[in-house]
Amino acid sequence: MSASSSLKFAANLSWLYTDLPFLDRFEAAARDGFKGVECLFPHEYPMPEVRDRLRHNGLQLVLFNAAPGDWSQGDRGLACLADREAAFHASIDDALTLAEALDCPRIHVMAGLCREDDQAASWARYQAHLAWAAQRAKQAGRTLMIEPINTRDMPGYLLNRQAPAHALVQAIGSAHLQVQMDLYHCQIMEGDLTMQLRQWLPTGRVGHLQIAAVPDRGEPNAGELHYPHVFAELAALNWQGWIGCEYKPRQSGPGGTSAGLGWWRALQTA
Repeated sequence: MSASSSLKFAANLSWLYTDLPFLDRFEAAARDGFKGVECLFPHEYPMPEVRDRLRHNGLQLVLFNAAPGDWSQGDRGLACLADREAAFHASIDDALTLAEALDCPRIHVMAGLCREDDQAASWARYQAHLAWAAQRAKQAGRTLMIEPINTRDMPGYLLNRQAPAHALVQAIGSAHLQVQMDLYHCQIMEGDLTMQLRQWLPTGRVGHLQIAAVPDRGEPNAGELHYPHVFAELAALNWQGWIGCEYKPRQSGPGGTSAGLGWWRALQTA
């Protein structure tokens, strides 16, 4: 078997198996062979139910998002926002409590949107808030993630590129704050993905990866990214962490996610 076959993939249950109610997606992922799962906002569901689905299906929750504010009203995170410090603190404490209950090691903390004329102040707030949050995460034995997100899908999002994310993690200097490197976002914003991986993975500051095709965000088997090469590169770089499958299956309707897993099955038998 190839070295790539040893990579660990986690099903993102907010993006995959969407023909099923959320709580039924755990069983579907386990049935397809996933051992790890991730999701966006598990706080929207009863914690005991989520915990029971994880245990019953032998799954590890490897990542989820802290509450990002009011998504329906346009919030995309609270960490950089003015006059939202109390809500941000509450979101971190609630997420850490939930992470302990669900035995989840990593929490993605969204930065939030900012105006062009407020970049410097937003960044200062972001750093100060993350430094506070990293200390709370240390006390709780969890690790926080920050993720550069592309400006096409999320205009106005504060954090868009790898270098500023790594510089911020270095400046804060906590082992409990790392970078979540989504290869879909990275390809759109910066490209040159092989060199990006070679630059950033050896630093030890990347704590989680995510994948999707570019440009359609479908399964990682089409589009401008050649994922067999990417997976071989990750194996060569000795990536030991999880790779989240945060993509939108191209086949909608019942069974669409499972039908689109040929790329993963081929990797397992290569």
